[in-house]
Amino acid sequence: MNINKKTIVKRIGTLVLFFLFISFAKAQNASNAFAGVDTYVSSLGSLDTLNMGTIAKIITQKFSDKKEKARAVFVWITNNISYETKAARAGDAKNNTSDAILKNRKAGGQGYATLFQDMCSVAGIRCLTVDGFLKRVTENINEEDVEINHSWAVVQLGQSPEQWFYVDAALGSGYLDKKGTTFTRSFDDAYFFANKLIFNNQHYPDNQRWQLVKGPKNKKTFYQLPIIKNGAYQFNVTDFAPDNGIIKVKAGKVVNFGFSAKGPVTTISLLIEENKKRLVKAISNPVTAAGKTNFTYTFEDEGTYDVTILINDKETLQYLVEVE
Repeated sequence: MNINKKTIVKRIGTLVLFFLFISFAKAQNASNAFAGVDTYVSSLGSLDTLNMGTIAKIITQKFSDKKEKARAVFVWITNNISYETKAARAGDAKNNTSDAILKNRKAGGQGYATLFQDMCSVAGIRCLTVDGFLKRVTENINEEDVEINHSWAVVQLGQSPEQWFYVDAALGSGYLDKKGTTFTRSFDDAYFFANKLIFNNQHYPDNQRWQLVKGPKNKKTFYQLPIIKNGAYQFNVTDFAPDNGIIKVKAGKVVNFGFSAKGPVTTISLLIEENKKRLVKAISNPVTAAGKTNFTYTFEDEGTYDVTILINDKETLQYLVEVE
């Protein structure tokens, strides 16, 4: 049988797309596996007259599997607790107790993690709170002398290192605006048993032993990275370039971007922001091979820009670009 080179390349491309689709489908199925838990917990409502222990028992007693119990706690908290921006900035430990959180129905990052840990304890799940650092906006890139500004949970389901998992109920419940003053509730499944490599690029623990897999070697290296957006979890973006979050370039010079992703990538674009101006530029020249996508962009005008890579219109990575 005579098969020309063009046909071989076409078939290889088809196989690559097929396996990327399978990887994406597996990620979707992982979320669907908890559909029954999510529906049941959501049907219980706010349970606002009950204490922490009673709530934890009610939302978890139907399930025997510890992962499902942890999922029930995650869903209930993200559905019923709002992010308290003032408490987060003030770092008021009194407002981070489970009793105070359930009374006010608000919490900062530490409060979310504390409530998750306490409820897991009632459900018989070993869970610990980790304090550390989170970058939200490009102004955070390369910051120094930063105090602890976030907390999350680690859950242990077995004896091996692979049986420890990350949970961030604060980020799973929604997001803050750029100023950090307005909270929008938006459930995000990605922060339950999160991808460990991506999580480590977005979070850095005060005690490095709580990096469950390889991550930035120190806090300085972490703060040099670009901002990791929620879409990075959806498309499993674990490798990217540039790996420095601040890009300095001369006007008219080409900037090279690249990332590894899983799932069907149909469009790539850049969201370019300067002050209140927002411009989306479609990328027409991406080159994808073996799961790695590379493309270039030329910044013609001088200025300082927040530049976000969009995959299928989802924000994944954000850089600060200084054009001279």
